[in-house]
Amino acid sequence: MRESVQAEVMMSFLVSEELSFRIPVELRYETSDPYAVRLTFHLPGDAPVTWAFGRELLIDGVGRPCGEGDVRVMPVEPDSLGEVLIRLQVGSDQALFRSSTAPLVAFLDRTDKLVPLGQEGSLADFDAHLDEALDRILAEQGAG
Repeated sequence: MRESVQAEVMMSFLVSEELSFRIPVELRYETSDPYAVRLTFHLPGDAPVTWAFGRELLIDGVGRPCGEGDVRVMPVEPDSLGEVLIRLQVGSDQALFRSSTAPLVAFLDRTDKLVPLGQEGSLADFDAHLDEALDRILAEQGAG
C-alpha cells in the first residue's frame, strides 16, 4: 500500500544578498521510498524542479549543519531553531532557500508517524522495488 505525507511551505529563494523572493515548495514523503523526502520548488516562469534527498539529512539539518556535496541543510543561527537554510548545488551552480523551521518540523513529525525513523527497512515492498530498480540498472548497463 502506497501512503504519503504532503505539505506546502513558503520559502525564500535567496538570489543574492540584496534579492530574494518567496516561492511555494511542496514537501512529499512516500512509503514507497521511505528513506527520502522530495521538495518541489515552484519558481516563477520555470517548470517545477524536484530534489530528492535523505529524510534524515533534513531532520538533522534543522538543528545543526549537515550534508556533503549537492545538498546541505543548516540552521540560520546555530543556537536558534527559527529558520533553516537549504543549499542545492549542481557543479558550480547553486540555489539557496530559507524556510521557517516550524513547518518543516511539522512535516517531519507527520513522516515519523507514518514510518518511524529507523523503521524504513521494515517496509517489505521497498526491498522489492529496490531489487527491481537494481535489476533494471544492471540490465541497462549490460545493454550499453
